[in-house]
Amino acid sequence: MDTEVLMKLNKVSKTYIMGEVTVEALKETSLDIYSGELLVILGPSGSGKSTLLNIIGGMDKPSSGDIIYRDRSLTKASDRDLTLFRRNEIGFVFQFYNLISDLTAGENVELAAGLVENPLTSQDVLAQVGLADRVDHFPSQLSGGEQQRISIARAMVKNPTLLLCDEPTGALDYQTGITILELLKKAQQSMGSTIIIVTHNTAIGAIADRLVRMRSGSIAEVIVNEAPVPPERIEW
Repeated sequence: MDTEVLMKLNKVSKTYIMGEVTVEALKETSLDIYSGELLVILGPSGSGKSTLLNIIGGMDKPSSGDIIYRDRSLTKASDRDLTLFRRNEIGFVFQFYNLISDLTAGENVELAAGLVENPLTSQDVLAQVGLADRVDHFPSQLSGGEQQRISIARAMVKNPTLLLCDEPTGALDYQTGITILELLKKAQQSMGSTIIIVTHNTAIGAIADRLVRMRSGSIAEVIVNEAPVPPERIEW
């Protein structure tokens, strides 16, 4: 794992006003994210882990605190600047795939490739996820695991600096989930991307370079894993 700090969060908070109720989704959270690491953010529902991921990915703005990405402040970035940040630097993998139903697998990946200046080759990325032969199939013709692999290919083809995964195995059976984790680990090694996985599944923490445990909107602890476990060796 590289020790270069890619992103620094300093006392970042996120508060939502819902009628007369104020919800503190994230409370003065500080975290350094290192270049090329696999970081797992673990916590139960409502712990603030998805809020943290959304702020890291520029999908949401903090209520307070500072965010520095490669010596550039994102704290008060305009909507346009955040759009460019997401487009050029971030790949997203979601629990429920979010593929465009009337585009083929290949077209879903090509659409993402067209957003950036230096994409990877769609055919190569589809081959990496083992679906070169499914390029002309629509999402409805693919299994859940295959759709998630297309989702990963769509994120990878942008050659992102940060690959953000929100419960990427949550809708999958155990064996398919392991396959997805193996693909993400391979992406970390082959592309050098920083990969962040948000999950409530404790077992997945074993594959991380570092594990962040969240509780009630705050980081409870950060654990450095000296010997990450290969995905094929974890069980849940």
